[in-house]
Amino acid sequence: MERKEISNAVIKRLPRYHRYLGELMESGVERISSNDLSEKMNVTASQIRQDLNNFGGFGQQGYGYNVEYLYNEIAKILGIDRQNNMIIIGGGNFGQALTNYSNFERRGFMIQALFDVSPDRIGKSVRGIKTLDMKNLEEFLSGHHIDIAVLTVPKSTAQEVADRLIACGIKAIWNFAHLDLKVPDDVVVENVHLSESLMQLSYRISEKRDKEGSGQNS
Repeated sequence: MERKEISNAVIKRLPRYHRYLGELMESGVERISSNDLSEKMNVTASQIRQDLNNFGGFGQQGYGYNVEYLYNEIAKILGIDRQNNMIIIGGGNFGQALTNYSNFERRGFMIQALFDVSPDRIGKSVRGIKTLDMKNLEEFLSGHHIDIAVLTVPKSTAQEVADRLIACGIKAIWNFAHLDLKVPDDVVVENVHLSESLMQLSYRISEKRDKEGSGQNS
């Protein structure tokens, strides 16, 4: 059966649902209504029901949601009910910080290797994960099943690295480089532009200040 097209807004909320449901499980909560979940997540109960109905709906009227069941079903939807092998390209400060983030493993994202071009970094390990030479990227990929490649390289080399990855069969790229990559239609890219996120925050701060200023002047 063909998978239903889901909006980006819904997809962005799914990890939040999963996180909050996990916290509820840890607190021993077995069932929850959309209204109670709404209060915790600051999302309307109607929106929660609409989001979940995209995938068939998981609750019963007057009964609510089984927290553990919904948690596991959302994990399946997100594809984190199975292991996803990753490599990180770029062993600088940011690449090392991502490698050190142990919470990836809890979500099924297993870092298999870190790659860099610097002789000072090649051969060293970060949290037990060895830094390999970029010269050996193709050889490594030919012998390992990798689902996701993470790019933390400079803008000037990002497209070249992406082309090498795609030529080796990589179909998913988590891109932290400040460049919108050009990839074939069958390759999925998730762009994370940290500076753009920070500028959005700055806008919201400015908007808040403007409103407060207008209120004081009225």
